[in-house]
Amino acid sequence: MQDWYWVRHGPTHAKSMIGWTDLPADLSNLDQIARVRAHLPSDASVVSSDLIRAVDTAKAVSGARRHETASPALREIHFGDWEGRTHAEVEAEDRDRIFAFWDQPGDIAPPSGESWNALRIRVDGFVDAWTTPGPVIAVAHLGVIVSQIQRAMGLPAKEAFAHKIDNLSVTHLHRRADRSWEVRSINHHP
Repeated sequence: MQDWYWVRHGPTHAKSMIGWTDLPADLSNLDQIARVRAHLPSDASVVSSDLIRAVDTAKAVSGARRHETASPALREIHFGDWEGRTHAEVEAEDRDRIFAFWDQPGDIAPPSGESWNALRIRVDGFVDAWTTPGPVIAVAHLGVIVSQIQRAMGLPAKEAFAHKIDNLSVTHLHRRADRSWEVRSINHHP
């Protein structure tokens, strides 16, 4: 049995698709960061995406806990040629693909990017390979967290997308001894 506390990184204020784009997080809301830090278990391991917005957020919310790893396996979905562009910009060039990408998430990927199913495989692999006992605080991205909600609830991707995951919110998932999952909270604001 293991508890995973998924924390979405601090806001970047970007208005475009920034999957693998390495933008910093705005961590100026010290009260909110302190509430998140206090809410998380004191004996947890801390892991994060290797992108700076997640690494810096992990450092901010971890307090005295040890940040064990920053892994590319926990990066946001890779938007490929759509990185740094708005939905409207991409829609003007490739309307059918961008609508299919969001409306039928699965194997459709942006040019030179990653599909939803590829993201799920990558993140599931990281979580399944994690062997450190005790609770885990994982600081990551919207898509990563939604992928694990999808997994825990057995939802189709499109239904999982309906879950709102705010910056600096906590989603608590519990892995049972039989490796099935239970959702304890989604998008919690301590």
